[in-house]
Amino acid sequence: MPANSKPPPGPPPGPAPEPPPHGPIRITASADHAGLRVDRFLADTIGTISRSRVKTLIDEGRLRGDTGPVTQPAEPVRAGGIYVLDLPAPIDAVPRPQSIPFPILYEDADLIVLDKPAGLVVHPAPGNLDGTLVNALLAHCGSSLTGIGAERRPGIVHRLDKDTSGVMVVAKTQLASDALTTAFATRDLERAYIALVWGLPQPLSGEIEGAIGRDQRDRKRMAVVDHGGKFALTRYRTMRGWHTSLALLECRLATGRTHQIRVHLSKMGHPIVGDPLYLRRVPTAAKAMNQPLRGRLLDFPRQALHAASLGFKHPRTGRPISFEAALPADMQALLDAVEADLSGG
Repeated sequence: MPANSKPPPGPPPGPAPEPPPHGPIRITASADHAGLRVDRFLADTIGTISRSRVKTLIDEGRLRGDTGPVTQPAEPVRAGGIYVLDLPAPIDAVPRPQSIPFPILYEDADLIVLDKPAGLVVHPAPGNLDGTLVNALLAHCGSSLTGIGAERRPGIVHRLDKDTSGVMVVAKTQLASDALTTAFATRDLERAYIALVWGLPQPLSGEIEGAIGRDQRDRKRMAVVDHGGKFALTRYRTMRGWHTSLALLECRLATGRTHQIRVHLSKMGHPIVGDPLYLRRVPTAAKAMNQPLRGRLLDFPRQALHAASLGFKHPRTGRPISFEAALPADMQALLDAVEADLSGG
């Protein structure tokens, strides 16, 4: 090729890959698909999402068959079966830093312990793409959090529900992330929650055991299930009771399932005051109360659940450390009103 000549142009670039679809996707299985695992069948048929992603969506309750919800990724496909998979819209992989104040109980080079306010979402997800604790942490810590854990959850080793307040720990280094993740997985730590519930448990202290899985009738809810759930155990004790109307409980987790305390207490017949998912009707205990207190309890805008304490071994030193968070103002004011109205029981 002469020195001044240019190489022949290469083939034109191919089309850009299509983004993954979102929204409901309807797929009908043929006879050739019969007997395949449903997660493999859907991943192969859709072609733009992985089998592990399909499994996650099934666990989130996003798959329905023509006979009802599909809850098991290994369920065999039925020839002629119709499947509808609801794919959420994609969100940015890397959250942006946002200056959002949050109360810090302790901080060093490895971790942050905070008192999460009720209403603060922990990490970005559909419906809450920013304004989360992760956005606040990225602004507070800068680039030191990147690469620690998943991109959308840097440093998050456990979480609290949006409307649950209280103590949380966040890792700032990979060493802390690995150690704390292991501690939560093996329950090598101490956690106590405070809950205000309807009714008075009998016995006043004990254990609640029941496998927890996705509620087949409402994918936003979890439920105690007979098949396909994960073992769950909650220990409780009654700290204060008001007649048979209300009780203040301390709950400790032997396992850590989604909504575990809320599901177990509801199944026991003592749902948490204000719980928007697991309190679906006016409790019998409320009907005997005077109107001002009854209205205040029924109108409480969130579940009255607070992560009161957390203790663990420091990931670098191995020294046991523990932290407590006082009840938030809204729960304390509610308890003060209950005590003033029902004291003496």
